[in-house]
Amino acid sequence: MSQHTITVAGVAVDARHWIGGERVASTRTFPDVSPIDGSTIGEISRGTATEAAAAVAAAKAAFPAWAATSRAERARILHAIAGGVEKRIEELAIVETTDNGALLRSHRRGVMPRVAHNFRFFADWLLQLDHEDFDTRGHTNHVSWDPAGPCVLITPWNAPLMLATWKVAPALAAGNTVVLKPAEWSPLTASLLADIAAEAGLPAGVLNVVQGYGSEIGDALTSHPDVRRISFTGSVPTAKRIAESAAAHLTPLSLELGGKSPLLVFADGDLDLAVDLAVEQYDNAGQVCLAGTRLLVEEPVAEEFTRRFVERASALKQGDPRDEATDIGPNIHPRQLEKIDGFVQRALAAGARAVIGGHRKEDQYYAPTLLTDVAPDAEIVQEEVFGPVLTLQTFTDEEEAVRLANGTRFGLAATVVTGDPERAERVTARLVAGTVWVNCFFVRDLQAPFGGSRLSGVGREGGTWSFDFYCDVKNTVTAPKGWKDHG
Repeated sequence: MSQHTITVAGVAVDARHWIGGERVASTRTFPDVSPIDGSTIGEISRGTATEAAAAVAAAKAAFPAWAATSRAERARILHAIAGGVEKRIEELAIVETTDNGALLRSHRRGVMPRVAHNFRFFADWLLQLDHEDFDTRGHTNHVSWDPAGPCVLITPWNAPLMLATWKVAPALAAGNTVVLKPAEWSPLTASLLADIAAEAGLPAGVLNVVQGYGSEIGDALTSHPDVRRISFTGSVPTAKRIAESAAAHLTPLSLELGGKSPLLVFADGDLDLAVDLAVEQYDNAGQVCLAGTRLLVEEPVAEEFTRRFVERASALKQGDPRDEATDIGPNIHPRQLEKIDGFVQRALAAGARAVIGGHRKEDQYYAPTLLTDVAPDAEIVQEEVFGPVLTLQTFTDEEEAVRLANGTRFGLAATVVTGDPERAERVTARLVAGTVWVNCFFVRDLQAPFGGSRLSGVGREGGTWSFDFYCDVKNTVTAPKGWKDHG
């Protein structure tokens, strides 16, 4: 076994980069630490501008052949990658749980099957991607999607492989080559993806994986003149730096950023459903960009809602994410825990009341928290915490509900609970959000557009929207006359 191999629960993971179809080591490394117990999983190759340049060069060299590969062959290879994921679901699940602390049962049953589905969906969508020709004064318009070139994909730590493949799959399907930079707090499954893709027959250089700190490798990737698309999921400050870096070459960007989403509960709604949906916002220890962290409840039912919520939330089991009975695992990193607690302690000092939680637990666990008595302009209401922390505010009518819901700089998602379809239509029409759920939460279809408004992002991906981003969309106009006789 190589000195660069890390073993996680019996699964071998190569800690080196994957560039041009080969494993490449850096002269320096960084530690990958498990949030479950704080132990060091292993040392990961720490990329710099040198590895970034090599990865982009490999992607550029591989691009012409991959772009010229037929849709059918690209789709076949993507399906083969999906099959490789499905064969290794258990391995991928335990590695990712060890790496980022999310529930093992969720990885087994939902997240890793979704990874495979990402590849299968975009492979199938590619084969049906079409726009009907249309006529302009006797001239024929034909729309096509041309591969754009090498893509840099920068992905977060809260759902590492699922969110990476949400970008990788359509980029590859479109005929592009990829440089994937996973988050340094959870890099392991991206390395396994490189192995799976190679085994599936993906040509060398079409997918490259480089690891390291964004401050050391990120600018070299996002400012490179040969990069034709950048897709990033993460924080607003980082997105601003990426946008500045990409501006030199006007590289198109897709940005899915923070959220401070509202969950509106109207008095005419199903209160049990509302409580279920509210408690669900603690999923993944609150480390979900779409989470409805601002509970907005109509005054007549606020007291009863709170009572039922506390009863339900207090029954959640927090602990080792590898235990099937666990509902909430650890937060990913001591720095993230410090950030979460800082938000909560400042809110409490400003007069907020912790109905439940409001404090750290042992190791990297934060108690599920619900804060009330918070002002609309309070920091805890306005800024993304990214932990198991919810706030509760009340409203008296639709007008106030919408005003509170739209009262932040973000606009990623919103959830509405109401028993009145006309009210649902009125309210959702006024909400600023990329996705709105009515009497449900987290129902996602890959053919739907996904993205945020305001500071929650730029652009939309999903279905044809993904191909619109990852391709140069071309319109060819042909005159009805002018053809020479080739008979």
